[in-house]
Amino acid sequence: MPLRLVFMGTPDFAVPTLMALAAHGHDIAAVYTREPKPAGRGMKLQESPVALAAHRLQAPVLTPKTLRTDEALANFRAHEADAAVVVAYGMILPQAILDTPPLGCYNLHGSLLPRWRGAAPLNRAIMAGDAETGVMVMKMDVGLDTGDVAMAERIAITDAMTVTDVHDTLAQLGADLMVRAMAALERGRLQLTKQPEDGVTYAAKIDKAEAKIDFAKPACAVLRHIHGLSPFPGAWCELPIEGEPVRIKVLRCALADGHGTPGEVIGDGLTIACEDGAIRITQLQRAGKQPMSAEEFLRGTPIAKGVRVVS
Repeated sequence: MPLRLVFMGTPDFAVPTLMALAAHGHDIAAVYTREPKPAGRGMKLQESPVALAAHRLQAPVLTPKTLRTDEALANFRAHEADAAVVVAYGMILPQAILDTPPLGCYNLHGSLLPRWRGAAPLNRAIMAGDAETGVMVMKMDVGLDTGDVAMAERIAITDAMTVTDVHDTLAQLGADLMVRAMAALERGRLQLTKQPEDGVTYAAKIDKAEAKIDFAKPACAVLRHIHGLSPFPGAWCELPIEGEPVRIKVLRCALADGHGTPGEVIGDGLTIACEDGAIRITQLQRAGKQPMSAEEFLRGTPIAKGVRVVS
């Protein structure tokens, strides 16, 4: 028999899992997501991607400000769900909520636990130079991503991949993984393994103060820093244009040959020297403009060899 599920999630990353569970016949009793937020030029309230997907499924949508009240607990219990599936919900589930579904609450987490527990595992894996990452289905407890793990999928992280690339790949892999996990749970065959005590790291939320590019680091570290923050908040530097420093977000780059003073343009196509080696910017964005290739940028804004990034 299909399971009766409460789904809890908010961003784009969670949508494939919600849609896949519904497509495989599970009864989505309710969808919990974060409240609408003002966005865009008119700052109109916009529902979360998960809320919009839930409307397509004609599933009830709830946006409680907290789950720590008697009313919130009573509402959750009223769904009479077999289990809950949580994907990037953005709110802590108290013990009383975790204890409500008879089969438990299961989280899809975007890392290879216990590495990168916490808020920004995809960004941190890229920025740290990790060779691989993945998604895991975990039975939730009150700790921060400390629950027992049921299933996992792994992918390699190449130097060409931004966090958007990793995000999109893992969102699809994660949806399939959670479908398989719920099928095993339905049959009473879902096996859980405790996380190892060694290798624990924490993926702190990205601070905008981290976004400035430091070309005094090796080129490989600069590249991973850029790709780990692309497109948001976007790693940035300032180039002198017509005598004024202009901030640009660097969205994609590649390792390049050459050397010079860190931060110096050393070749055509926005090749910039780092502490060891160089990077070549391939995609960037000026404030208020759309992303563009380096070639498009340079056609309108030539940058001469020898120009230094504003420190």
